[in-house]
Amino acid sequence: MAQAVLIWDWLMEHLLYVNLVLSVAIVFFQRRDPKAVWTWLMILYFIPVFGFFFYLIFAQDYHRSRMFRVKEVEDRLRVNARCQEHRLKNNVQYLDKQLAEDYGDLIYYNLEQAGSVLTLENQVEIFTDGEEKFADLCRELKQARYFIHIQYYIIKDDELFGSIIPVLKERVQAGVQVRILYDGMGSRLVPGRRWKELEQAGVKISCFFPPLFGRVNLRMNYRNHRKIVVIDGQVGYVGGFNIGREYLGRSPRFGYWRDTHLKLTGDAVISLQIRFALDWNYAGKENLFLNGRYFENCRGSIKGAKERREAGQIGIQIIASGPDSACRQVRDNYLRLIHKARHHIYIQTPYFIPDEAVLSALTVAAGSGIDVRLMIPCMPDHLFVYWATYSYMGELAAAGARCYTYENGFLHAKGVMVDGRVSCCGTANMDIRSFELNFEVNAVIYDEQTTKILENAFLEDLKFCQEVTREIYDRRSLWVRFREQGSRLLSPLL
Repeated sequence: MAQAVLIWDWLMEHLLYVNLVLSVAIVFFQRRDPKAVWTWLMILYFIPVFGFFFYLIFAQDYHRSRMFRVKEVEDRLRVNARCQEHRLKNNVQYLDKQLAEDYGDLIYYNLEQAGSVLTLENQVEIFTDGEEKFADLCRELKQARYFIHIQYYIIKDDELFGSIIPVLKERVQAGVQVRILYDGMGSRLVPGRRWKELEQAGVKISCFFPPLFGRVNLRMNYRNHRKIVVIDGQVGYVGGFNIGREYLGRSPRFGYWRDTHLKLTGDAVISLQIRFALDWNYAGKENLFLNGRYFENCRGSIKGAKERREAGQIGIQIIASGPDSACRQVRDNYLRLIHKARHHIYIQTPYFIPDEAVLSALTVAAGSGIDVRLMIPCMPDHLFVYWATYSYMGELAAAGARCYTYENGFLHAKGVMVDGRVSCCGTANMDIRSFELNFEVNAVIYDEQTTKILENAFLEDLKFCQEVTREIYDRRSLWVRFREQGSRLLSPLL
């Protein structure tokens, strides 16, 4: 005890020099955005010594430099090897002629930068209600014949997961291979006995970045935020819903849960399967690419499936981003779609903390007469994030955009819809964390009918919204302004 007191006294006596050394470590040994560097230096100044420990937990790039190095190489090799037969010139000609002309450069960018294949024979079903989405998911799980691959950021050990578990066990007994990949932070409250129960039943379980000490996970960043389900290579799900009772609208705190989830059938499902396999290979140390069946659409080998899965004609690219990739794929797609807008841009996101390029693109679009509309929740699930979101929303409203807060529960939908022609939906929020720190996956949909369905859902949501005009925003209280500014200072870290 006496030795600890002596160490503390020494730190306080030499605080200036200790802070100087730690500041040098932050500035010169990590390549970061300058705004993030200044934010961490401010934290170090106001919370001496301890601020550096916060930095080690929340911000250091150790995992980016070491843990992901092999994963990035594997991603490039695996995906690019499967893109050779899907060259852009062979696919884009089948899109609507005007869509191909207007968005061909975006399709090419996704293909060349990240190996995101343009698939064409797809259908899309859209779910905005959790009860409907999970009822449909359970129906599809019960029909699985070969494999079920499930990946969620958040899984909670409640009645929803409890209703899925018997289905998975029954399918394993029928000879179906079942895998579940969960995030070590988002699903930390599921007891170990539950995972053991599933493993004993024959389900393969893997954890992405498991906690180091029980349920305590020091790796706050680099979370796997993806939500993917692939069944027999026929059906794929991707979107905002996690597994938990609140996603069914049963949480007293949040009330009704408004989200967006896509059900895909067709060739895009294989792209989702590749994404799942890359994450599973890294976390589970099992190479799924050795089994070619996982990367084939099995509908032709299943009796009656051909009639059940009529081929559509919707163009889709599955894009993914994360700290393991060299480019910010989802962010770049958002940015390009904003630049290409000619009439309107509709955005739904629970967190709106854009980087400078995205915010500038939106303000320029709004100032140019384009109908820019942003919808965020009316309540926070993360306080600092919400007030930073409110601050950026106010800046967008001042530029001429129309901004709304959703009042009918909690808005968790994540999507950008442009001109009634192209949409980008999935797991990524419009915030810096999704752009740079989380593993995300989105579907870029080159189809007017699907985009208009999403836009109509947006317009229907306006009935439950309060518009925040520039005048309303300017009348906010001093206390709200204080919370906004404090949260905005931390926005590079949120």
